Amino acid sequence: MKLMFRPLLFHFLLLCAIQTFGVKIQSDPEVNSEGVIQTELEKIVSLVCHSDGGHEAQVDEELVWLRNGAVVSLTEENKKGHSSVCVSPVIYEDDGATFTCHLGKNATVKASVTLNVTYHPQLSGLEEVAVEEEAELVLRCDIWANPTVSSVSWTLNGSAVDLVAGGFSLTNDGFTSQLTTNSVERSLHEGTYQCTVKSPIYGEHSKQFSVTVTGKTLKVPLMPMIAGIVVVCLTTLFAVVSRWKKITKCCK
Repeated sequence: MKLMFRPLLFHFLLLCAIQTFGVKIQSDPEVNSEGVIQTELEKIVSLVCHSDGGHEAQVDEELVWLRNGAVVSLTEENKKGHSSVCVSPVIYEDDGATFTCHLGKNATVKASVTLNVTYHPQLSGLEEVAVEEEAELVLRCDIWANPTVSSVSWTLNGSAVDLVAGGFSLTNDGFTSQLTTNSVERSLHEGTYQCTVKSPIYGEHSKQFSVTVTGKTLKVPLMPMIAGIVVVCLTTLFAVVSRWKKITKCCK
């Protein structure tokens, strides 16, 4: 009977130890059931870690904070039994960042939360673009957002851009939507372009481009022209020197 009782007693004591010693993170905004905190750019996130389990000795337990595995610097008074970290303001680089709190004497006793930072694409205003005939036209829209935009569209003077008629190519790498044509014609490409994106949570955002097509200018290659000027100058100099020698001989 005693032999049967001892394993049960050991298991009970082990269970009590697991329940007594631990850490817990509370946050504002609140953390969801998956350990994720939803927030936005420029907001403030407050994290509080404390020893969990109610054991009196845990008041003096030292706590350690990590951000993506790197130790967060804390003041001495912010380490014992109760420790707080404030993310202010939230920036792009905080998206996906994981904050972990663990006991100083036992790193396996820990709790973690991850930030999910949402933001809309930075699209607004009007950009003036001047381009010569037969030159390349490149228009870019920054569409980087969280969550990812659901759609991107381009218009020219209020109508959908005709990629075939305008000789356009359209690319999208998830960060930038780019509209390009290799040879500009005033009748086809001059006007007001608009890039519009739709976000699942932030709605529509757009940016306009006012494109003016100018006449083609004659471009003279700079290096050959400089080389030609140097040759002419040297030739003239040698001619003057040669002529001067002949004049001095006649005067003697």
